Amino acid sequence: MDIKQKIGKRIAHLRNLKGLTQEGLGYESEIHRTYIAAVETGKRNISVEALEKVIKGLGVTFSEFFKEEIDV
Repeated sequence: MDIKQKIGKRIAHLRNLKGLTQEGLGYESEIHRTYIAAVETGKRNISVEALEKVIKGLGVTFSEFFKEEIDV
C-alpha cells in the first residue's frame, strides 16, 4: 500500500468514526466531495493545504491524524 492509499484510508476511517458522509466532510472542509472520494481511494494526491482542511473538517489534530496506522 502506497502513501496515497494509506492517507486515503485514514481519512475514510476517521470520517466514518465521526459519522460523516463524503459530502458532509466536503462541507466541513470546504473541499468538493469528488476530490475527497478520489483521495480516499488513492486515485489523487492530496496537497498539504487540502490535508489541513480535511483534518480540521474531521475535528482532529495533525498528531491524532498520523497517530496510528490502520489496517483496513
